[in-house]
Amino acid sequence: MKLTFLGAAGTVTGSKYLLEADRTRILVDCGLYQGLKQLRLRNWDELPVEPASIDAVLLTHAHVDHSGYLPALVRDGFAGAVFCSEPTRALCEILLPDAAYLQEEDAGYANRKGFSVHHPALPLYTGADADAAIARLVPVAFDSWQEVGAVRFRLQPAGHILGAASIAVEHAGRQILFSGDLGRSDDLLMRPPAGPGAPDWIVVESTYGDRLHPKRDPFDTLASILTKTIARGGVLLIPSFAVGRAQTLLYCFHEIFRRQLARQAPVYVNSPMATNVTQLFRRSAAYHRLDASLSAAVCDVARYVRSVEESRKLVGRQFHGVIISASGMASGGRVLHHLRALGPDSRNTLLFPGFQAPGTRGDAIVHGARQVKIHGALVPIEAEVIQLDIFSAHADQAGLIDWMRGCERAPRRVFVTHGEAVPADTLRRIVKDELGYPAHVPEYRESVDLA
Repeated sequence: MKLTFLGAAGTVTGSKYLLEADRTRILVDCGLYQGLKQLRLRNWDELPVEPASIDAVLLTHAHVDHSGYLPALVRDGFAGAVFCSEPTRALCEILLPDAAYLQEEDAGYANRKGFSVHHPALPLYTGADADAAIARLVPVAFDSWQEVGAVRFRLQPAGHILGAASIAVEHAGRQILFSGDLGRSDDLLMRPPAGPGAPDWIVVESTYGDRLHPKRDPFDTLASILTKTIARGGVLLIPSFAVGRAQTLLYCFHEIFRRQLARQAPVYVNSPMATNVTQLFRRSAAYHRLDASLSAAVCDVARYVRSVEESRKLVGRQFHGVIISASGMASGGRVLHHLRALGPDSRNTLLFPGFQAPGTRGDAIVHGARQVKIHGALVPIEAEVIQLDIFSAHADQAGLIDWMRGCERAPRRVFVTHGEAVPADTLRRIVKDELGYPAHVPEYRESVDLA
C-alpha cells in the first residue's frame, strides 16, 4: 500500500488521504481547507491525482473540513461511491448544499459590493455540484466489512458528532486505521469512541495534541457568563458550529434553566443548517447519549430563526438573551450580521466555544483584534470576548494517548495529522516516549510506502 497526505498535514483542515493498493485508489476524507488564505487557495488547485481514477471515497464524518471538497471532486470527474455512516449521509445532505449556498451568496455579495479582487468573484462550486455529490453517498453500517477493489474497509464509532467514524482499511492481511476526529470519553452528548483494535499503521488527528481540556463545569461556567451579560443589558452571541456544538449548547441551556443556575432567557438559533441538524439530532437518539424524550426537551429550549426576513428582524431586535449562529469561526453565514450589530457594544458578550483556526475572524477576535473586516467594512469590537475550550468535541492530548494505548499490539508507525505544527509534533513525541510507538508528522503531499 502507498499512502499520500493530500491534506490535514501541518494544519487542521483539508483532510484528504490517498491510499493506493494494487490498482485500487481510495480517498479517505475529502475536505475543504479553511482559515489562512494560503491554505484556502489550495481549494482551487488541481488535485495531484485524477479524480476519475479514484475508485471510492471513505468519509469519516460530515464536517466540511472532511467532506466539503466532495462537490468539486465529483464535478471534476469522480464517479465512484462515497461510503459513510447513515447519519453522515444525512448530515452531508444538509451541509454540502449549505456550503455551496454560502459560497454562491458570498461571491454574489462580493460582486454587488465590489470588494473582491476577482472580477467576477466565483464560488468554488455550486448547489448543483453539491447535489451531484450527495447522489454518490452510500451509507454502510458500523462494524461491517465492505470491499472496494483490492481492499476492504470497516467503519467504527468515533464519538465526536453524529455518525463520526474511524475507518480501518485492510489489504493483503495488513491494516491501516484512520482515526478521523476522535470524540471525548466524557462528551455531554456523544458516546466514547471505539477502541483501535490491532492496526499495523495509524493515522491519528492531533487537534488538541498539546493540550488538556480544562476541568470546568460547563453548566456553571455558561450560566455565569449568561447572568453577567444580561445584568449589564447585553446579548450573549455565540458563533457556533452548526453540527455538534450547537446541540451541545442547547443541552447546556436546557440544564441551566432546569437546574435554575441562571434566570430563564430567550435562546435563538439563527442558522438554517443548525436548525436542520438539531431536527436530525432529535430523530437520532440511537447515535447519542440522550433518549428521545430528553432530546425533544433539549431541542425545544430554543426558538429557531428560519427565513431571511426573521433573521433581519432578530439582528435589529432589542432583547436580553442568547443568539447561537453559524459559522463557528465567524468565517461566514448569518453570524456576521450579528457581529456587525453586537460587536461594537460593550454590554454584549462574544463567546467562542472552541478552537479557532489561524486566519479566521474568530481567531483574530479571541486574540484581541479591536476591529475586523466584515463584508468589506471595518467593524469595531468593544463587546466582551470569551473563548472556552470546555465544549470541544475533540479528544484532548490525554484522550488521544489513552485511545492509542488501547491498541492490542504496537503499530508499526503512527502518522500524526490534522493538527497545527506544535500540537502535532508534541503528540508525536509523547506517542514515541510514552507508548513506544514509532511516530511521524507527515508533510503536505508526502507519500509513504507501507511495506
